[in-house]
Amino acid sequence: MPKTDYEKYVVRKPLYEAFGGTKNRQSPTMTMISNKQIPGCNYYMEPGWIYGIPDPNPSLHEHSHDFDEIVMHLGGDYRTPQVLGGEVEFYVGGQPIVFNTSTAFYIPKGTPHGPVIWKKFQFPHLQMAIMCGTGSAGEAWETSGIHKEKNILPKKTTDFDYERYVVRSPMREKGPDGALTYMSALQVPGAKYHIEYGWMTPQNASRIERIKEMTHQDADEIILNLGGDSAAPEDLGAEMEFSLGGQVLTLNTTSTIFVPRGIKHHPLRYKEFRKPHIFVAIMCGVG
Repeated sequence: MPKTDYEKYVVRKPLYEAFGGTKNRQSPTMTMISNKQIPGCNYYMEPGWIYGIPDPNPSLHEHSHDFDEIVMHLGGDYRTPQVLGGEVEFYVGGQPIVFNTSTAFYIPKGTPHGPVIWKKFQFPHLQMAIMCGTGSAGEAWETSGIHKEKNILPKKTTDFDYERYVVRSPMREKGPDGALTYMSALQVPGAKYHIEYGWMTPQNASRIERIKEMTHQDADEIILNLGGDSAAPEDLGAEMEFSLGGQVLTLNTTSTIFVPRGIKHHPLRYKEFRKPHIFVAIMCGVG
């Protein structure tokens, strides 16, 4: 049998295909995993930097998807990763939820959500959407109604408290040093996703190398290494090695590694470290 080239599971450069035309934010956003980039993965993820109050505000209106979605807003300062750098009002099921810390939302398929309205801005931060079950921007967004302007804010029509889908404060588990768990079944009962976010600093980089090789038999994993400089988002600020299926891959740009279930892999080993950057690990299928 021919040997697998695991390079096919790496996205080294984003696509720019969604949400163009909005001022004061990365527009279009960075598509970091999709079926265009990794055929058959069936996941879609797009982070984008917020540079100020987006214009128009809101630019995302109420909509819904046929797939589960995780929406994250992540702080842009490595010294205070839980501080968002702004204040945002996000409607879920017609219920307004206001936050100013790094926050994750679990949006089960069919749940109406939006608009997203910025109330305050202090410093650059990230908004990121992760879609599970589709790898297509068109399938994810085009028929969702996200850009259809509405003259009135949505109204809540049920007794359900959508705050249950929100993670405002992370847990600290046994992941990489500095990693914060922002989604799990412990935090949001019923969520089949486990997400860790953190800023990599020289101290954390030296510690993460101690983690041993591993294999996840019941879950795919998506690992995002994202440059922490909002003015140069594709510059990772480091050079690292990652072993996937025994093949050593070298990374030095903002990139995504897709680890299908059952494939052994070894955490990052740094060859050069220039500036702090963001690490997000997403386990899909387990909470």
